[in-house]
Amino acid sequence: MADFSYDLVVIGSGPAGEGAAINAVKQGLRVAVVDEKLMPGGNCTHLGTIPSKALRHSVRRMMQYNNMPLFRSIGEPRWFSFPEMMKAADDVITKQVEGRTKGYARNRVQIHNGHASFINENEISVAGQDGKIISIASKFFLIATGSSPYRPEDIDFTHSCVFDSDSILKLDSSPRNIIIYGAGVIGCEYASIFSGLDSRVDLINTREWLMNFLDDEISDALSYHLRDLNVMVRHNEEYERLTTHETGVTLELKSGKRIHAEALLWCNGRSGNTKSLGLSNIGIEADERGQLAVNEDYQTAVANIYAVGDVIGWPSLAGAAYDQGRAAASHMCNMADQYRVKDVATGIWTIPEISFVGKNESELTEQKIPYEIGRAYFKDTARAQISGEEVGILKILFHQDTLEILGIHCFGAEAAEIIHIGQAIMNQKGEANTIKYFLSTTFNYPTMAEAYRIASMNGMNRISREHRHFEEKQR
Repeated sequence: MADFSYDLVVIGSGPAGEGAAINAVKQGLRVAVVDEKLMPGGNCTHLGTIPSKALRHSVRRMMQYNNMPLFRSIGEPRWFSFPEMMKAADDVITKQVEGRTKGYARNRVQIHNGHASFINENEISVAGQDGKIISIASKFFLIATGSSPYRPEDIDFTHSCVFDSDSILKLDSSPRNIIIYGAGVIGCEYASIFSGLDSRVDLINTREWLMNFLDDEISDALSYHLRDLNVMVRHNEEYERLTTHETGVTLELKSGKRIHAEALLWCNGRSGNTKSLGLSNIGIEADERGQLAVNEDYQTAVANIYAVGDVIGWPSLAGAAYDQGRAAASHMCNMADQYRVKDVATGIWTIPEISFVGKNESELTEQKIPYEIGRAYFKDTARAQISGEEVGILKILFHQDTLEILGIHCFGAEAAEIIHIGQAIMNQKGEANTIKYFLSTTFNYPTMAEAYRIASMNGMNRISREHRHFEEKQR
């Protein structure tokens, strides 16, 4: 006989688990959440999204202060250390934990602290930090355990100068120089952060260009601005070995290069947190990256056990994970799916930041879809001139004939906010999802939203010129 019994037990209290728990309890299910951490929020709150973005915000503010002539008139530039910058992030984490704790309590969601492991498909054991083990039975289970940085066995992560994207948050000083191995989203974000702290950064990219899922023009812009921030970007490189010293590290690359630095940040891949979950007891297997396969309703190979969030892979975004959790709970409750995750807008918090939704130019070219481009450069908008953040571009890809919006790509300050205006229009039906919307809508002035009107006018002018040129040739 189990110690506790529920309708749904969620393993993991991050965005994915929270989305599922709150939606399920609203439908009348008795819900519990199991998490190893004593405070809710998962890795998103304690190790990933929240601390890194709060840290980035503080660094960006310092960069603005140091670069604005107005502030130079009252004093010299100021530089703060990594630990000083992390204090602001700690305050945000505290507020996030408080809000989530109140949310679970208000909705009568029971929280059990400890490590969960499946006994069978309807029961788990939970081992607490005090050594006490309880059993919990449930009709449904949802695995939302997130992911962790991948750690190669030949890298000594116990050394005081070697970090991954979790342990870097405990850095006790700002290194004069740092090697960041892996130029994906996390690597590029931390390259921006450390360069903003005046650390010399070597960013090692194992591929031909930065984040090859980006639109080519945006990837090129990111490369340029990282170098402008004094980041040394090294493409098509792989490590041979890492040697640690008392005061730093030496990274030897397969190309023969040797790079010395005070610290190494390893950002090359993540793995789903599925070890020790007892999956073999219920006939579920994780892949080589620790991720679980699910169907379109987020069910695993065992129908009453669902999985959402980073543990299933793409898109590995907190916002999407929350909606995946809500969608899974809807399916358990036989509700119409209101939260299907599609057309996900991706946000990347480099300096400047990046966001996009829909297709990029390479995809449209490969699919032989005739498209045109409308561009708005931030430097031409009054709001960017006022804020002093003129670096950036809004790029709209639309069908040459129907004018349907096919993709939106933004690079610059507040890109992750700006993108959602376009995303909303893309999801409309009929002519409502064309760039005509932006031409017939009056925008507040001065705002960054106005960039949509500028980009749409630019694109339509391009269409008109081509049409006139074609007619002249026909004559």
